[in-house]
Amino acid sequence: MDFRKDPLRLSRRALGAGVVLTAIGAPDPATAAEAAAKPDESAVHTFAMTIEDTILTLVDKQTFHTFSFNGQTPGPLIHVREGDRVEISVENQTTLPHTIHWHGLLQKNNWMLDGVPDVTQMAIAPGDTFTYRYVAEPSGTMWYHCHVNVNEHVAMRGMWGPLIIVPKNPPPIEREVTKDYVLMFSSWVSKWADKPGHGGIPGDVPDYFTINAKSYPETQPIRVDTGDVVRLRLIGAGDEMHSIHIHGRVFEIYAKDGHPLPAPMKADTILFGPGERYDLILRADDPGIWMVHDHIDRHTVNGTSPMGGIMTTIEYREADAKSRSFYHWKDKAFVPDFYYEESLKKPLGVYENAAFKGKPAP
Repeated sequence: MDFRKDPLRLSRRALGAGVVLTAIGAPDPATAAEAAAKPDESAVHTFAMTIEDTILTLVDKQTFHTFSFNGQTPGPLIHVREGDRVEISVENQTTLPHTIHWHGLLQKNNWMLDGVPDVTQMAIAPGDTFTYRYVAEPSGTMWYHCHVNVNEHVAMRGMWGPLIIVPKNPPPIEREVTKDYVLMFSSWVSKWADKPGHGGIPGDVPDYFTINAKSYPETQPIRVDTGDVVRLRLIGAGDEMHSIHIHGRVFEIYAKDGHPLPAPMKADTILFGPGERYDLILRADDPGIWMVHDHIDRHTVNGTSPMGGIMTTIEYREADAKSRSFYHWKDKAFVPDFYYEESLKKPLGVYENAAFKGKPAP
């Protein structure tokens, strides 16, 4: 089959809390680990994506008009193996033009599907559909985002999602990982919240800061067990620098922009900017409830209120968090898969997440 010319049929099936979309007739590995162990096989993934006007709640009563992929921010998790072929039909249901850029992909002999308006394609006009086809390479933590008016659409309209590409031959440290989390960081300027098509201009002052489009206390704890080897995939999706500090831990900076470092570094704080990705490896060996926050301190507010923004905890099961009367989240209703940690355990495919869904804009 000529991947660039032959149409593929769409198969969509519910799976757990998310939705996985894969190609009919494509290899469907039982787990991501099994897929990675079969370097001779490559799958074809084909699915449909929409861009929708959506009202998203960041925290409490603070809403934001977004242009969300499949009505959610972050967008659906795309989880494939290195060398897999991907075909995505994108329908623009908004009133503004958009594209999708596949940030980190090499796009060998495929530059016209890189997703840049007026450079590689015409923008997808309202009501139109455009199909992207690419080979998933290289492996690592990548992401996708709009490339029209990035100062607004990416910086504060939620047009981004994770693209995780499993290596054909994972190195030993990746085979050790027992829990895998995706954290996408962004900032928002509330004065433009209900004014789509405007904002993202010099002089804007962000006043809301999020992990996976939620501000503390609407973020979720990172739950681990003693002995876990935890991978944290940090993605700078917004327009700000971030300085993420994990209390009581020394982690290993394993990969930069999807590429394993030749000499991984040990640290307790990591600084990164827009577009950058870092993979951290943390060994869970000291039970407790440990703070994780942005050490650019103004990023820990919600509007003018302190103790918000980019904050969460690493919560060991052995710490018995619910019994700690002082713990702010002791009675918190836990939302699984907030970091796509459950979806990343499932067969390779494309997963939506009900926790990230907004409401249709009026």
